[in-house]
Formats: sequence, structure tokens, C-alpha cells
Amino acid sequence: MLIGAAVLAAALAGSVAVVGAASAATDVKVTASIKVTGTFDGGGKRYIGSGDLGSGGQAEGQDPLFDLAAGATLKNVILGAPAADGVHCAGSCNLTNVVWQDVGEDAATFRGTNATVVIDGGSAASASDKVFQDNRGSGGSVTIKNFKVSNFGKLYRSCGNCSTQAARKVTITNVTATSGKVIAGVNTNYGDVATLKGNSIGSIPTCWLYTGNNTGAEPVKTGSGANGKNCIVS
Repeated sequence: MLIGAAVLAAALAGSVAVVGAASAATDVKVTASIKVTGTFDGGGKRYIGSGDLGSGGQAEGQDPLFDLAAGATLKNVILGAPAADGVHCAGSCNLTNVVWQDVGEDAATFRGTNATVVIDGGSAASASDKVFQDNRGSGGSVTIKNFKVSNFGKLYRSCGNCSTQAARKVTITNVTATSGKVIAGVNTNYGDVATLKGNSIGSIPTCWLYTGNNTGAEPVKTGSGANGKNCIVS
């Protein structure tokens, strides 16, 4: 269905909004990544991968449905299935009231140095591994707020084996999570910091702690939970 005015108003005011399934009349088939500069307002339409973006697989290196330039905003969009590699941000970006009905490889991937990423509102479901993949270089931050997530592996993961590594910061607040493995995965040896506050996550672990690397090897998990330094929970 189309997003109603009341739901849009609530989402833009910062409250959690979960968009229902779009009707066939509002579906948009995407055969090549949609390049976004400035602001792209989807108006509640559902975008579905097709052609080269329609495999629905979990292979690394897929193209996204939306490819955001530094400084871009994506809002009021539903990503249906298949969703390929979701959304890519080349630098700072805003994802406002974006809904992933069935996460593909990842829901969104972040890159760039001094990049500030804000995810406000929206939801994600059925991510076999990561929802948000943070591959940024030094500086900046990621904020995830007013978000709902279900049936997932990790809500957030600071890249454990990127060729260029850096200390990454994420703040996760007012998130409702169900049926997940962990909220955040961070690398202690690079100085990552995940701050979690005001979330409803039940018995889902807050953090998994890793020793990351820049060689491409599988990172080693070294612990779990708040340690007051790399994982701060209130």
C-alpha cells in the first residue's frame, strides 16, 4: 500500500514507522543501480531488483539498487525482494524511513572518510548476515535510530577484514529488535566504539568483539557484551 500521510508525518518526526507491503501498482523494477545525488523521495513505492540485480543471492560484490553519492538522502522507499546489495553510500548519507522487506547481501554499505551516516526510521527483515555494513575510513560516525529489525544476523558490523581499517563509531538508539544474533560487531584492536542506549532488544547480545585485520582473513571473535570501552550500553 502507499504510505499514508499520517505514517509519513510520524516517520519524518522521528518516530518508528514500519511501511506495509506495496501494491503491484507501485512496484518499480530496477535493472541497473539508481544513482542518487541530492534527495530521492520514493513516495512509498517499492523497488525490486530485476535482470542483473534480480538473482536474490548472498554473493559478495553485488551492485546495489540505490547508489548514493556523498551527501545524498534516500527517503520513503521500500526495497522488496530481490534487493541485490541494497543501498551503497559513497560518503555521508541519510536514510530516512527506508524499509527493507527482505535484505539481500546487505541492507546498506557505508564508505568514505569523515563520512557521517544517519539511519532514521524504517525497518529491515530477513538478513541472513549483516544489515548495515560499515566500511568507512577514519572520521565521521554512523547513527541508527527509531528503527525496527527482525530475523537478522548482525544489525551493524564494522568491517573486520577491509584492506583499509580505521576506528569506527556507531550510536544505536530507540531500536526494536527481534530474532537476531547480535546488535553490533566491532573491532577492539582498531578502537571501534558502539554506544547503545534506549533500545528494546530482549535477550539479543549487545555486541560481539573481534580482532580485525586488513588482510582479508576471517576476523577472530574475542568476546561478547559491553566492556565499557568498545561497547557501551545504557
